[in-house]
Amino acid sequence: MAIKKILFISYDGMTDPLGQSQVIPYVTSLSKYGYEFTIVSCDKPDKYIANKGYVQNLIAAYPIKWVSIPYHKNPAVFSSIYDLFQLKRKVAALYRQEKFDMVHTRAGLPVLVALWLKKKYKIKFLNDIRGFWADERVDGGIWKLKNPLYNLIYQFFKKKEAEALEVADYNICLTYAGVKEISSWTNITHQPLSIELIPCSVDIQLFDPEKIDSALKAEFKKELHIADDDFIISYLGSIGGWYLTDEMMRFCKVVSDKMPKAKFLFISPDADNTIITAAKACGLNADKIIIKQGKRHQVPVLLSFSNYSLFFIKPCYSKKASSPTKHGEIMAMGIPVITNAGVGDVEEIVTKYNAGYMLHDFSTASFITIADKIIAGDHFNKEEIRAGATAYYALETAVAKYKKVYDLINQ
Repeated sequence: MAIKKILFISYDGMTDPLGQSQVIPYVTSLSKYGYEFTIVSCDKPDKYIANKGYVQNLIAAYPIKWVSIPYHKNPAVFSSIYDLFQLKRKVAALYRQEKFDMVHTRAGLPVLVALWLKKKYKIKFLNDIRGFWADERVDGGIWKLKNPLYNLIYQFFKKKEAEALEVADYNICLTYAGVKEISSWTNITHQPLSIELIPCSVDIQLFDPEKIDSALKAEFKKELHIADDDFIISYLGSIGGWYLTDEMMRFCKVVSDKMPKAKFLFISPDADNTIITAAKACGLNADKIIIKQGKRHQVPVLLSFSNYSLFFIKPCYSKKASSPTKHGEIMAMGIPVITNAGVGDVEEIVTKYNAGYMLHDFSTASFITIADKIIAGDHFNKEEIRAGATAYYALETAVAKYKKVYDLINQ
């Protein structure tokens, strides 16, 4: 097959953890099969300055060009309009140079650019929805539908979501629950759609408990004051939004009251004072909280301290289509999770692979039940949990599915 030029547009920055875990591993792998990439991303200026070199090193050996434009957060709405203008202008200039064969986009503003490219240049379009983007903004409290402006914006993006699903040459969804929901939408005229299910994947080779850098782990252990007999429950990723910080802190407080040696490791890019304030609000002492931001290659080492890993996500409509990146990474390390039902396919995966404890509510009584089970002893097999991650979340499987879709579109 002749080399095909692919334009990949992401509103998530490549200097953010999500770009490094859920974009770069895919495109570097796909570039080995005759696909040449130009990635256009919107990066937060501070993250870009700090991590530009790191990202460039990740892609240096591959036929991948990376073009970053600044992400703007304020003022609300107007900053997004400006970002859209910047994206469209940059992409138009790149298309004149490269004459891309296909555009691959994540949800949100990039879809608007892809629809424009599809209409103007008849370019092939892979719609990687990765979730119900507009509904995530509502469920996360970003768009208040009582506000007429946000209601109008929401309706606009829902209309574009349906249009993209219809005109795309192929669609990607993260979960069975999401595919089922999309299949029920009566406003889509071309049902059933061409949809490939590809959950957020994990690099099984990177997240391998047998390959932990012992010297780096010893360094972190000293820096973070982790004792041999500490019982570590970790949390991986950002907090806030649909991540239920208060509920997680309440759970940690219950465990702390029952287990004096329990400590809670937040592997997070969020400000320390934000996490500490949330802990104190729930009566959890600051000395129980450990906070460390790690680069991608450091995250497996930090996770390796965990006896369990915790994440609670708001079980709302938009989360039907959500596949938490952290879940595959935690399972690949053989760590049992403590999480809640109502988020994508998480409950089915945890149940199938006996990979942790599921909560169906956030009551203190339920927290006590799980804490008592933890105290009673570990009933989880690390090798079986890792095997589950390999079966469901492996990067190699995701890349094979992406390659199949790319080949179908570009044949």
